[in-house]
Amino acid sequence: MSKHDDNAAAEEELGDESKSIIFSMISQFTRDMDLSRITFPTFVLEPRSFTERVTDFIASKSDDPVQRFVGVVKYYMSGWHIHPRGVKKPYNPILGEFFRSQYEFDDASGAYFVAEQVSHHPPITAMFYHSPEHRIAIEGDLRPLSRFQGNSVGMLLGGYAKIHFLDRPGEIYEVTYPNMYARGILFGKMVLELGEMSTVTCKHNDLVFEVEFKTKGILWGAYNQIAGKIRRISTNETLFEISGNWQTAMYITDKRTSSAKPEVLFDSSSEHVVPQHVACASEQEPNESRNLWKHVTKAIRENNLNAATTQKSAIEEQQREHVKEREAQGTRFEPRFFQLEIDGNYHPKLVIDDIPKEPEAAKQRVSQWIFAKPDGSMQDMDRSEDDPVVLATPHKR
Repeated sequence: MSKHDDNAAAEEELGDESKSIIFSMISQFTRDMDLSRITFPTFVLEPRSFTERVTDFIASKSDDPVQRFVGVVKYYMSGWHIHPRGVKKPYNPILGEFFRSQYEFDDASGAYFVAEQVSHHPPITAMFYHSPEHRIAIEGDLRPLSRFQGNSVGMLLGGYAKIHFLDRPGEIYEVTYPNMYARGILFGKMVLELGEMSTVTCKHNDLVFEVEFKTKGILWGAYNQIAGKIRRISTNETLFEISGNWQTAMYITDKRTSSAKPEVLFDSSSEHVVPQHVACASEQEPNESRNLWKHVTKAIRENNLNAATTQKSAIEEQQREHVKEREAQGTRFEPRFFQLEIDGNYHPKLVIDDIPKEPEAAKQRVSQWIFAKPDGSMQDMDRSEDDPVVLATPHKR
């Protein structure tokens, strides 16, 4: 079987112990039950917090607005193939947890990223990304709602994302998300699927991309198929059609030319994921994702589910104590990096339009906002890891 036909990366076989735990949990569920308050067993957890997972979804320099739009679509669609092997649920972030990182690209440019858990019930993760050299900023929040659906668990991905091309006033790309499904939780192999519609819209340039993530039928069909169109909003004219497999390869066809043939839009076998640069645990604050969850991560990597459950429960109990303290004091939680605005969405406290145009000034402004510690000092991104828990954690397999 060829690489592009193989869905093994999205499948997982559970052991007998894991299956028995799943069955005991499911016996308490009702169909369409909201699972956001359910504590999942540690064997279905991915060793990353959802605030870090957001970076998987985070250009084009063309003077042609249509080609810029195609570049944004490629960027957006290429992010979905990045996921852990099998079906894994990221840790549920605690309120106030945050994750921050920076990137270094092949063209010597860079970018900065921060995500923060701004609400626990309902769960909301706010995020911000900025590339000073490319003058691109991305803001948004993700509002996952999990539902039990018989042999599946569905995660409905609400929220918003906006991609700003800062050198082009008014050019903002608004993104909506598909839904995620974990199939086969009662019988068969556990499989990750994406489903339903997703859109990328740029009203300024009169363009929209509508794509259907197709789920596999019981008796026929294939995994991970997509079908989408880029069209003019005003005339409904189809400019491009996009098809293929979101996990492996997607193709684009220019419908403005009758003789055009499909061309590769994205091929995961020839792409590489730019690594994030994250400060070592000793430089991180107590509620920073990798530092907060390091004991759980170590236990999961060691396949010590009892220890992982104990450590995870300790974090969740600490969060409950913080809730009681705020209630006793009559105070409300205040996010560090984001604020809820009149449109009902969370936006960065750093105003995007106030970011300097000059790259070096932008770097200083954004990095100071993201990486400054409460005492005013900056995280040392070059410090070698010396945390004994992290050093003793097995590497990913």
